[in-house]
Amino acid sequence: MSFPLVAEGLSKHFTLHLQGGVHIPVLRDVTLRVARGECVALAGPSGAGKSTLMRCLYGNYSTGSGRILVTHAGGSIDLALADARALRAVRRETMGYVSQFLRVIPRVSAAEIVAEPMIAGGRSREAAETRAIALLHRLNLPATLHGLPPATFSGGEQQRVNLARGFGPDYPVLLLDEPTASLDAANRAVVVSLITEAKARGAAIVGIFHDTEVRDQVADRLFDVTPIQDAA
Repeated sequence: MSFPLVAEGLSKHFTLHLQGGVHIPVLRDVTLRVARGECVALAGPSGAGKSTLMRCLYGNYSTGSGRILVTHAGGSIDLALADARALRAVRRETMGYVSQFLRVIPRVSAAEIVAEPMIAGGRSREAAETRAIALLHRLNLPATLHGLPPATFSGGEQQRVNLARGFGPDYPVLLLDEPTASLDAANRAVVVSLITEAKARGAAIVGIFHDTEVRDQVADRLFDVTPIQDAA
């Protein structure tokens, strides 16, 4: 079985420098393997470290110990050791991340925000813009908004732009942090179908889903993230 994303012995703590250098352990010896075509939902109580684990997998947080292996460019790269250039290449070609919030870019339209990672990944501008518009339509964002910067959009509208941007490039590995948090029932159903299609083409997906109905429809299994105090 092929595992495009593997975390082995992953640990993470935070240091509170303004509190005398106190160490707060969050993750300890986490091992996770995600297969092609599989969606793994992170489970556990609030504060267990689910979002921290996601940010470690994406390289936003450094790790205290362990490896994060991603199949990339015909080989395997350890994101825990990767430099900034290698990390940018992985994010451009291999790993996408849909967070809860859209990073709004002034004066850049919604369609351009969605098309940008596809162009960076090698698609022609025409093909990227066509797919961007198709995804925005599919996520029920009115055409009148496609050419406008999302700064004044509602939270749900911004989330739909964010989702279109994340699903556009067909990444082999996809991280989803509460992708349906601001959406109505109709758009939650669209996200379920996008995830199902991504799995069908072989994407390895890790997600945090507080919407249990959505989680039950898309997740192949749950992965429990145990609070450190409970694991002691």
